[in-house]
Amino acid sequence: MNSLITLNKISKSFLISKKISVLKKIDFKFNLGKVYSIVGPSGSGKSTLLNILSLIDKPTSGIVKINKNTINFFNSSTNDKIRAEKIGIVYQQNNLLPDFTALENVYLARLALNNNKKKAIDAARKIVIKMGLIDRINHYPSELSGGEMQRIAIARALINEPQIILADEPTGSLDQSTAKEVFNVLYKLKNSNRIIIYATHNRYFANKADCKLEMIDGNIKTINARIK
Repeated sequence: MNSLITLNKISKSFLISKKISVLKKIDFKFNLGKVYSIVGPSGSGKSTLLNILSLIDKPTSGIVKINKNTINFFNSSTNDKIRAEKIGIVYQQNNLLPDFTALENVYLARLALNNNKKKAIDAARKIVIKMGLIDRINHYPSELSGGEMQRIAIARALINEPQIILADEPTGSLDQSTAKEVFNVLYKLKNSNRIIIYATHNRYFANKADCKLEMIDGNIKTINARIK
């Protein structure tokens, strides 16, 4: 099995009034072509783990490897480049820029990869069409429904054709019908050269993954695995 991401003894602690250990020596491998769901109660470390996988946060200790290359969490410029080229992130709150149109929100993410505006606009238009939102392409976020905004957020995450898609409660703020619609868009992004990892409180969506993981006491437990 081809492992794209390897976690070796990943720990994460926060010091507030006292030391709080959120992740405790996690060992896990995420394999290409698979979809993973992460479940667990609020505060169990789901978002913390996703932030480390996205290279936004760094572990207190342990090693993260992507494509067998060890990540240096102190080299922010290199990690920014890795994130731009390989990682697409979808949040529960879509984080769209309110003063920019749907198309602009998507193509701006492409400019992090290179500064060719024309190519960025062309690529963004193709993805927005794929999301079924061509008639909303020049609308501002305030003019879009919740489901439309989240599909634009997914389009933005896809603009650089990432190998890794990370989603933190991507349907958490949507009604059940719209959530299913958005989830189906996300799940259809699965391919043999990509990993999709999403955190969710929704049992129905969690069970759709190839491998369901539960965060328990700072570690990962595999609940089910259809990975061969």
